[in-house]
Amino acid sequence: MTGDLKNKTLENERLEIQMLLEAIHQKYGYNFKDYASAHTKRRLHHRLNISNMSNYAQMMHRIIYDEDFFNSLLLDLSINITEMFRDPMVYKKIRRELIPRLKTYSFIKVWHAGCSAGQEVYSISILLEEEGMKHRSQIYATDFNELILDKAKKGIYPLEVMKTYTGNYQQSGGKNDFSDYYTADYDNVILRQSLKEKVLFSSHNLVTDGVFGEMNLIFCRNVLIYFNRQLQNRVLKLFYDSLCPGGYLCLGSKESLKFTDMEDKFEPIADREKIYRKKRLP
Repeated sequence: MTGDLKNKTLENERLEIQMLLEAIHQKYGYNFKDYASAHTKRRLHHRLNISNMSNYAQMMHRIIYDEDFFNSLLLDLSINITEMFRDPMVYKKIRRELIPRLKTYSFIKVWHAGCSAGQEVYSISILLEEEGMKHRSQIYATDFNELILDKAKKGIYPLEVMKTYTGNYQQSGGKNDFSDYYTADYDNVILRQSLKEKVLFSSHNLVTDGVFGEMNLIFCRNVLIYFNRQLQNRVLKLFYDSLCPGGYLCLGSKESLKFTDMEDKFEPIADREKIYRKKRLP
């Protein structure tokens, strides 16, 4: 393939993807146009291959007329890779550095933005319970994908992952036997019902929706890496406006406030663990 032909092919593909994303936005209201193009293209190409379609024009037709197919694609485009107590040192730092400060409040509010299937939501629920703070806390867990939210509400996970989750919990400074928090049921485990208390799951789209309360702590870990710079800045401004003065923001291991519009609005609490505090007004 000559250089000119290759460039033309790539440009045609880019236009097809652009029109496909516009069709999704118009038909279903989900806006993926400001997601990182490499991530979007990779996930769309995956669905294209396993669906035995030859181009994105065919996929667009299928999306418009087959809602079940769209729901499958929506799961592809969602960010659903996580674990309980993922990056254990983050939770250890929260126990040691943030909890003593948060205990000075009579009531705290925690927001898990882009909560996926709920693993990290239940992780912080366990941590707050062990620190004696659960009764004066409210956890808000949000995601734009209703299907993944339903899964999160159930708190059911494969038995095979519990060895990893247990190791994470122990490294994070967990105070009990991790098996106390779930019961085994054949090939799955069901988390203890009490972990769902003080947790409110609801739909919220970081791309299009506005400020979410006045929070003391916001988790949004390994979500921003899938957004382009413009959308990252918009979402970080949303988090800033949603935090009370002195509130904390926890990002993912590959994310940072450096070189963003909001860098000067936060102070680093733990650089390695990507924990930041909203600066108080002078």
